[in-house]
Amino acid sequence: MEETALERVVGALGVIRCDAACTEEELHMQVARALAGAGLSAQHEVRLAPRCRIDFMVGTIGIEVKKSRPAPAQLRRQLARYAACAQVERLLVIAPRGVNLPKTIGGKPVAMLALERLWGISLP
Repeated sequence: MEETALERVVGALGVIRCDAACTEEELHMQVARALAGAGLSAQHEVRLAPRCRIDFMVGTIGIEVKKSRPAPAQLRRQLARYAACAQVERLLVIAPRGVNLPKTIGGKPVAMLALERLWGISLP
C-alpha cells in the first residue's frame, strides 16, 4: 500500500523532540529540518489570503505549529480561515499536547500531531 502524503509528513515529523525550554522559533526550525531531511519540499510562513498566514505548506497540506496548548475554539476558527483557501486541501496541527478537533473543518480533513506522544522515555 502506497504511503499517503500526510503519512509521509507525519512520519518525517516523528523525529522532533522539543522540550519545555524550546521556543516557537526553534520548533519551526525543527519542523523545517525534519521535513527537508525526509526529502519533503516545504514553504514556511505562507500567505494564503490577506491576514491569513499558515506556518508551513507541504504541497497542499497546511501545517500549523503551536508551541503551547492552543485554545480549541480559537484554533478551530484559525483552521477554518485556512480551510477556506483553495490551496489547502488538508490541515495538520502540531502542538505539545493534543486538542480535540473535528475530523474536518470547512470540508477539509484535519489531523493532530501531539508532540508529547513523541517524547517517550530517553535512555542512555
